[in-house]
Amino acid sequence: MVRSPPALLVLRTPRGSIRGRNLSRRRPCEGGFAVCNYSSGRAINLVLLKTQINRVTESSQKTPANVLVVDVGGHNIKLLATGQTEPRKLATGPKFTPGKMVNGVKELTQDWKYDVVSIGFPAPVRQDRPVEEPFNLGRGWVGFDYREAFGRPVKMINDAAMQALGCYQGRKMLFLGLGTGLGSSLVVEGIVVPTELCRLPYKKATFEDYVGTRGLERLGKKKWRRCVEDVVARLVAALEPEDVALGGGNVKYLKEAPPACRIVDNNNAFIGGFRLWDAKP
Repeated sequence: MVRSPPALLVLRTPRGSIRGRNLSRRRPCEGGFAVCNYSSGRAINLVLLKTQINRVTESSQKTPANVLVVDVGGHNIKLLATGQTEPRKLATGPKFTPGKMVNGVKELTQDWKYDVVSIGFPAPVRQDRPVEEPFNLGRGWVGFDYREAFGRPVKMINDAAMQALGCYQGRKMLFLGLGTGLGSSLVVEGIVVPTELCRLPYKKATFEDYVGTRGLERLGKKKWRRCVEDVVARLVAALEPEDVALGGGNVKYLKEAPPACRIVDNNNAFIGGFRLWDAKP
């Protein structure tokens, strides 16, 4: 078995940073989540992000008052801000660019107050920026200055990772998002590990080609459901999670959850976005 090098933990505290700790020798992080960014299968960093589900023990830490969560999807963008109860939507599509997103979000949220922005993005993300163009949207997302465009601090993670963060209840959890493609993320003892399991080979193509929207349309609901159950069983066998959460826009087409799985509300993505800033909805 080829083992990846140990991840580098960067623990940001009021007094500075503690670097170079081998993650395998640390106890699971307490009082917060960490987000692990991967490139070519190697862990490159961990950034501690304290969350609302644990009490903040450092009085010197301050959290922003209002957060705008932007959940970007292949068909629409869903928006919610601190203090709001009804999400708003903005249609997307294959010609949808980041400039159109920012303009549309600003127009839809003129009457909302927010200090910072969380973005869930449907492609790999590293250090709050996309590293690949999304498959189902327009071009120009890589290299775009989101902070400058919004005029506020921005945190961005993969959309499946944001939803996983929102529905995490502890231990080792696998999240799978059945949507336009197949979103996936692990959360292990509070460490969020975005993954691209959709690209793994399956039958004559990839997991995504069979359990994403293309597979649903090509196979029909009955065969698609069998593929979903098979894919979930394979991933559970390989990753050995203690909890499996299924979300995404197409989860509604399942008659019942596969064994040992739970169906989660897609609005958990908003909870994940708030947790990035240790803020309450």
